[in-house]
Amino acid sequence: MEYLPIIVLVLSFVVLLAIGTPVAWSIAISSVLTMLVSIPVLPAFTTVSQRIGTGLDSFALLAIPLFILSGELMNKGGIAHRLIAFAKTLVGSLPGGLALINIVSAMLMGAIAGSAMAAASAMGSILGPEMEKEGYSREFGAAVNITAATTGLIIPPSNVLIVYSLASGGASIAALFLAGYIPGILTGLFLMIIASFWAKKKGYKVGKRSTLKEVFKTFVDALPSLFMLVVVIGGIVAGIFTATEASAIAVLYSMLLGFFYKEISLPRLPKILLDSASTTAIVMLLIGASMSMSWALSYENIPQEISSGLLGISDNKIVILLIINLLLLFVGIFMDMTPAVLIFTPIFLPVVTKLGLDPVHFGIIMVLNLCIGLCTPPVGSVLFVGVGIANTTIEKVIKPLLPLFIAMVIALLLVTYIPQLSLWLPSLFDL
Repeated sequence: MEYLPIIVLVLSFVVLLAIGTPVAWSIAISSVLTMLVSIPVLPAFTTVSQRIGTGLDSFALLAIPLFILSGELMNKGGIAHRLIAFAKTLVGSLPGGLALINIVSAMLMGAIAGSAMAAASAMGSILGPEMEKEGYSREFGAAVNITAATTGLIIPPSNVLIVYSLASGGASIAALFLAGYIPGILTGLFLMIIASFWAKKKGYKVGKRSTLKEVFKTFVDALPSLFMLVVVIGGIVAGIFTATEASAIAVLYSMLLGFFYKEISLPRLPKILLDSASTTAIVMLLIGASMSMSWALSYENIPQEISSGLLGISDNKIVILLIINLLLLFVGIFMDMTPAVLIFTPIFLPVVTKLGLDPVHFGIIMVLNLCIGLCTPPVGSVLFVGVGIANTTIEKVIKPLLPLFIAMVIALLLVTYIPQLSLWLPSLFDL
């Protein structure tokens, strides 16, 4: 095995991150330096530039900016308030009621908007002060909000699952979307159990039980928002439209909903479009740079060498999946989710497919695993959003975060070793 390209790649990437270089630039520069090991300067720069451009030339990727825009419209369109009110009537009377409301609302928001950042921002700003008023510690509220927000990346529609479909060479987006429901709900349930136990131990207040009339009223208020699930996912699964077309329909529906609720007006639209464009630019630059690194890895034959090395350690599926999960958990600490999916899917997917794993199942394992990384320093984007909104520090949030981390890891292990948790729903629709 040729070790020099791997040493150059890893060392340059770590050093660039350590000196504060943005992740996308770190990936692109590391790709160029890795290529310089084998080819001259001009072809190396030209190839990496071409790969960044051609990496974005995909019809499937058009869904990402549109889903980002629909998420932004939903976040500003009053949907979060209605989902929280509905969740409050469902779980508000249980131990740790407000924490459970946060988790259920984040799951519902994720199922509609598909954005962890949007969920963390909306739930943190609305529920954070309310939790503090009811006696919950600020750090516990932030920890719950941070971990719950990531469920939106597993429960569809999910931009990361679209990216995985691209990186895997064509795993069905419809199958991936359906496969995410049970693991996402399972993760949310584990978080709810831990949050409820913690709240009971700390003696936090319990809300009053809602009447059936109140449940029905809040459900009716939230129904137009929840109907987005039927429109988007139902249309994809039924084959009425593709994921890209569904994203355009999601934008139109969420805009009409915002106007209907009178939360969005024409003067507010330019700011919403600008925020969406800003987020899209960051995501697309990450995707383009990651595509160049994937190509550099492939050119240097690194995925094949790592695949042979892993299979040389053991041919036991349980052992290999455990090693891959540990590696991804480590990667998630230092790398954002989108580049991690694009870079490590071509490395690990050939290994697991040789062991008989379904690519759809592995996609859910990978995304659920990397969701944990979003809650960990030093590059956990959801962690920084949650801590910033709660006006606290990472050091103070770590203690209440740890049991919630454990809950997410348990959910990950169950999803890893029980394939039907991911594959049962797609199999019902022959996907």
